[in-house]
Amino acid sequence: MTIEDDIERIALQERELQFERFDPEDAWELGARLRTMASDRKLGVVIDITLFSMPLFYTALEGATPDNPNWVRRKRNCVFRFFKSSYAVGLSLAKQESSLQAKFGLPDSEFASHGGSFPITVKGTGVIGAVTVSGLPQREDHAMVVEALCEILNKDHDALKLG
Repeated sequence: MTIEDDIERIALQERELQFERFDPEDAWELGARLRTMASDRKLGVVIDITLFSMPLFYTALEGATPDNPNWVRRKRNCVFRFFKSSYAVGLSLAKQESSLQAKFGLPDSEFASHGGSFPITVKGTGVIGAVTVSGLPQREDHAMVVEALCEILNKDHDALKLG
């Protein structure tokens, strides 16, 4: 697949993977699903679900590193700034041969356009937060979040996953 194909597929994911409502119980269900996936697969990741107003879920699994929470924060900041998945932002910038710093003046110390953070969108409301995974290669971080969202929202993962 090309960068353009991935960007189009991620836009489809962002349109399809929206909630009717989202509250702390939904965050717990999504976070627990991600944690189970990571634990079953023996993945050393950090998982975070944060709304604009407050954090709702956080866990770190064995094998995660002290750098992962900082990656979570920086990727989440990217979603909060652009209302798009951090991977979509990164791919778009790669296509333009640019960076967050060069194009928007955003410092690398605060923002990361690497895959793994996905907007939590409520239909009719918009983006209210982000779900983030850090610890795997960026495409795999993104894919893990999409897989969990598909399960929680009863969407066809095969139709939405990246090629």
